[in-house]
Amino acid sequence: MAKHKILVADSISEKGIEDLKNDPQLEVDVKFGLSEDELIAIADQYSGIIVRSATKITAPVIAAATQLKAIGRAGVGVDNIDIPAATQHGVIVMNTPAGNTISTAEHAFSLMTSMARTIPQAHASMVAGRWDRKKYEGVELYKKTLAVLGMGRIGGEFAKRALSFGMRVVAYDPYLAASQAKIMRVELCESIEEAVAQADFITMHMPKTPETTHMINADRIALMKDGVRIVNCARGGLIDEAALLAGIESGKIAGAALDVYETEPPEADGALLKCDKIVFTPHLGASTQEAQENVGIEIARTVRDAVLNGTVVNSINTPNIDEKTIEEIGPYLDLAEVLGKLISHISPQQPDFFRINYNGKVSDVDTTLITRSALKGYLSLSSGATTVNTLNAPSFAENRGIRVTESRIPAACEFTDLIEVEVGNENESTAVAGTFFGSQPRIVKIRDRNVEATPEGHLLMLENLDSPGVVGHVGATLAKHGVNIASMSLSRNQVGGRALSVLNLDHAPSEELLADLEAHEGIHEAQSIDL
Repeated sequence: MAKHKILVADSISEKGIEDLKNDPQLEVDVKFGLSEDELIAIADQYSGIIVRSATKITAPVIAAATQLKAIGRAGVGVDNIDIPAATQHGVIVMNTPAGNTISTAEHAFSLMTSMARTIPQAHASMVAGRWDRKKYEGVELYKKTLAVLGMGRIGGEFAKRALSFGMRVVAYDPYLAASQAKIMRVELCESIEEAVAQADFITMHMPKTPETTHMINADRIALMKDGVRIVNCARGGLIDEAALLAGIESGKIAGAALDVYETEPPEADGALLKCDKIVFTPHLGASTQEAQENVGIEIARTVRDAVLNGTVVNSINTPNIDEKTIEEIGPYLDLAEVLGKLISHISPQQPDFFRINYNGKVSDVDTTLITRSALKGYLSLSSGATTVNTLNAPSFAENRGIRVTESRIPAACEFTDLIEVEVGNENESTAVAGTFFGSQPRIVKIRDRNVEATPEGHLLMLENLDSPGVVGHVGATLAKHGVNIASMSLSRNQVGGRALSVLNLDHAPSEELLADLEAHEGIHEAQSIDL
């Protein structure tokens, strides 16, 4: 069996690399310092790529990596990875948000204490031969108000340390519940403005997004107390550095401590590095032996599991799914994909909605991936998009103007589980549904007809008159062409009306066979569907 190849493109801990090399299913290449062109030239060899912050995984690299399943970032920030391109190509992007939590929180807290007591400036003064005791008077942390912007893992650890120093902690985080804030002993603010307006110290622990870029700007600085001190050990660009310098020069801001910058490294002769009221470190938040080993091991195992088992944790662009979840919803994923394939053959052209309805036990699980599996099945045939998968299916649908929704139907149902997929537009729609008989999946609805068909192999679907002789013609015609019937389901809307016949066949019917079937006056349409 061919091995999956993993590229380690940036330095990670040796233990992480050893972990990968010890897996007999993997072949590992360690190549640092590759340019974009060099990456493009070799990208199609790899199922997984691991980077830190140096190597950039751009859209052209991702497009060239035709076998790529996962990109792992040994660290938190993923600015060096083109997330939209990865999503479009169905590539999972994962990071290690927990591996450097303690390291980064400790570093940020150290920056705050160093800034409060002007320790770096005092040290430089001593080394220069001066004894400036009066010049470097600091402030205490005790009883001061700290604003934590972002109460994730790192922000939470920072808050714990601040509370132990006797600080009052207020926090802004749009995803933090009030009950959790109470447990963490922090006061939750409704806005950034509310948090920074009452703070003596401010620390940021948010990702860089369009919404958070320059979250500390001239307008918000104007709301702050005189003499406020600011720490950024999260991402460069959260602070507008020009506004920060203006605030320091005006006396509004007493000091700052920075580990990250809008441009890294910052200009050596720029105004920022010349400011003696700022404490600087060169992006050292995760730079401890323990953190580097932790993130190296964690990202190696994360990429390995994604490539080999389909297990997804700490994903940036897709729902997480572990082995237990796969075991729980696996059968639903397969059934939903088949229903998506089936409806792609019979649904109206130019659809504007794709709706999936859940009834029964399946309503109690996280259905995100089930919906995506159905969408994948539908789009893989209806759009001719051979690269569509559960990761990029929503973006394919969005690009085609298809609105995807899901619902849970509380009404009584004759089945323990039921998954119904409906596709259509404002003028017409079509639905199919499936369930399980015991552990066996079944198609139980096509259009508005109740049927029973096995959701695999070759299906023959007939629209025919409910009249004597039709079934005999079907059987005789299939026999004439040497095609055996595995099972057959008949459904009619009324006696003598129009019937729907669904047959599971042992072999795919030929075009000649279909033409022979349709030659009968009672058969309106004969359609072959491969599932």
